[in-house]
Amino acid sequence: MPFQITTQPFGPLPTGTEPLTEFILAHPESGEFITIIPEFGAILRRLVLRKGTKRFELIQAPESPQALLAAESYASALLYPFPSRIRHGVYHFEGESYAVKLNEMRRDNALHGFVHGRVFSVVSQDISPTHAQLTLRYDYEGDTFGYPFPFALTVTYELVQANALTLGSSAAEDKMCALRMSYSALNTGATRCPAAFGWHPYFTFSDEPIANQTLSLPIRTPIELDDHMIPKGRLPREEAGTIGLKDQELDTAFAIEPTSLPTDTESFAETVLTSLQTGVRLIVGQETGEGKLNYLVCYTPTRRDSVAIEPLTANVDAFNNGEGLVILNPGETLSGTIWVRLD
Repeated sequence: MPFQITTQPFGPLPTGTEPLTEFILAHPESGEFITIIPEFGAILRRLVLRKGTKRFELIQAPESPQALLAAESYASALLYPFPSRIRHGVYHFEGESYAVKLNEMRRDNALHGFVHGRVFSVVSQDISPTHAQLTLRYDYEGDTFGYPFPFALTVTYELVQANALTLGSSAAEDKMCALRMSYSALNTGATRCPAAFGWHPYFTFSDEPIANQTLSLPIRTPIELDDHMIPKGRLPREEAGTIGLKDQELDTAFAIEPTSLPTDTESFAETVLTSLQTGVRLIVGQETGEGKLNYLVCYTPTRRDSVAIEPLTANVDAFNNGEGLVILNPGETLSGTIWVRLD
């Protein structure tokens, strides 16, 4: 089969645990691959895709176990049960008040949930002529301060032939690959719970400075944020368009509007990062619709060598403003799909 799954040791964390295991999903014929570390938040650590004869290293993530613990950028983190921020770490749900741990002290916020760095177990792995697939799961017992709602978060990473994508696909070269990531958060508790999901990758074209890149955004409504990066309103709706990143600083949230293909019953939105140096386009797609990924954050870090393109199911501070927040009954799930491809 053209796809394969292998493993390699990534090294022990400084805390003295057993060495981490890195799973490699690869298409040896094209040289494309992804790597995942289950024991550290199931992060996607590497993403290498090909356009023509050139392969591109497309995400930035920590390069060592020490860097995993030291990183404060949430590179490639899965964000659950809330993405982005909760003001003061305090929220109210069904007549009760809750306080989660603050981890953005300078702005007095709780940030990005708490599954980042948690140990996921490998549920299944599969290879076929068209894909390599790894499914991971984190079972939460409700024992983190401020969120007493048990859940099971399951994430599936696939390295798949680009023309086999079921959402956002277009004519693609044979043998080119793409990333597809699907998530499902199941309420395993006995009561209702608030839920929102996000993903926090930093994209790059093999460390190319972002001054050489443009960003094309779908139809969207920018979220106006205060000094604590908490929503205070919405700005006028903006049509789909492209901005240059040479002098652009972004730390911006958007409510996005979907696109539907004539043959699709599902809707989606795509954000495109283009290298002016090579002409290659990196496309980040997200499933939209009821309970899906209807929000987006774009962020340019101060080092100017990558762009965070973060699909989210809910607005910033959704646990308080309710925008995009999903309430799961026992046994219900929050699910969706994200994909990344080159064009």
